[in-house]
Amino acid sequence: MSSDTTWDESTRPTLDEAADTAYSAAQEAFSRHLVDIHDHLRGELTRLHGLIEEVRRGVLTAGAARSEVHAMSLRQNNWTLGAYCQSYCGFVNGHHSLEDASVFPHLRLAEPATAPVLDRLSEEHVVIHHLLDEVDRTLVALVRQTDEAALDAVEDALQTLGDRLGSHLAYEERELRGPLARHGFY
Repeated sequence: MSSDTTWDESTRPTLDEAADTAYSAAQEAFSRHLVDIHDHLRGELTRLHGLIEEVRRGVLTAGAARSEVHAMSLRQNNWTLGAYCQSYCGFVNGHHSLEDASVFPHLRLAEPATAPVLDRLSEEHVVIHHLLDEVDRTLVALVRQTDEAALDAVEDALQTLGDRLGSHLAYEERELRGPLARHGFY
């Protein structure tokens, strides 16, 4: 865990909805879809951590790491670790941009009481964007010089991103379950 792990839960607005509120399977499909996307983001980040660790331990050569990265689902046609990270960062940013531009305005209009939560989620998207930029910066440095300090910097940036992103995703899933069940994505 990084020293900058999560947001202070006491500062996050909540919708005060009972966690055990029952919805139909069709209604639950909206929040399940969101969780599926989030689970994919979590899994890809975990795999990226694993590749960095394998490079650090000398288990993978650059060529072998490229082959592993090539097999990863978001990576498809890119041939470097940096390109994979760039794809991952782009996917996260695209996901957040879609939420900010489409899903959140829809929910705000359909259920005005969601506004404080949606505002907070949008603020967190900005922070996560900056963390993604930091991951990119450390990867550029790693390309220039592969040493322990550069690997440490990448791992620290990934850990901070992972901690913050994980906290954000859990908060979003918890708070938007009901509004998504009631109103869908659009």
